[in-house]
Amino acid sequence: MSSAVLNNEQGVEDHELVVKDLEVAGFEAPLAGRLYRAAVDGKRDILIVFFHGGGFDDGDLDEADGFLRRLADASGYPVVLSSTYTLAPVKPFPAAAEDAHAVVNWAKKNKTKLGWTGKRLIVAGIEAGGNLAAVAAMMSRDRGGPALAGQILIMPMLDPGLSSCSMREMPTCPDKARVFDECAAAYRGYLPHAADRSHPYASPLQSSRLKNLPPALILSADDDPLRDEAEAYGAKLINAGVKTTVRRMAPARIEEPNARNECACTGHALHEIANFIAGLESDNAPPGS
Repeated sequence: MSSAVLNNEQGVEDHELVVKDLEVAGFEAPLAGRLYRAAVDGKRDILIVFFHGGGFDDGDLDEADGFLRRLADASGYPVVLSSTYTLAPVKPFPAAAEDAHAVVNWAKKNKTKLGWTGKRLIVAGIEAGGNLAAVAAMMSRDRGGPALAGQILIMPMLDPGLSSCSMREMPTCPDKARVFDECAAAYRGYLPHAADRSHPYASPLQSSRLKNLPPALILSADDDPLRDEAEAYGAKLINAGVKTTVRRMAPARIEEPNARNECACTGHALHEIANFIAGLESDNAPPGS
């Protein structure tokens, strides 16, 4: 267990932060996890289960560590549980998706260990982790729980077909062509069987069953090739009657290493997340419960 004091660069108050590495239960095997808690008294009403990026074939708990340290000190001091998942080189789809739902179930059953009251459970993720957060919400609805209060999708990967306008224009941009190639390679590794690319648990954007999902916050970035699919998913959720907020952030310089995590650390992103969490109605059962 370690503790640290956050700096105030992004307008987040300084509080001692307790960070603890732990083991969580995946679908087939234990997974590495990391717990973030502001050092304030009592159990917290909000737990955010977070999944890292890395294109399904890379990434670890350290990738979004800076962002999660800030997140745990904002939005009413939620408990944040970051979890790994089975990467595609080890086992492709649906291993990571099944892990995501298993971790959410584990979190619900282990609230005492996490210092959480059990009141509000939110899934969140960046890039590939945003895909897994969206899928975990679908699985929780389809499999009878656990009930979720919300989903936070930050620049998520939602379309294996790479068919959006913002994605298709990338190969013509010399500084961003690499990003398109990386997305294409990531999906080839995660979805080696073509038939899986239309499965809703692999491609949330293609799903025709979006009703009764928990409220969503979707953050895109102006220069991100994932922008249009994120915003299209938000529009589909709204059309399905899901309370959804879609916000486009300033350019994230997506061609730079770790750009999406750096973008999530900005005051704008943290403010949107705080507003979303504050707007969730804690006394009402979330859709799909």
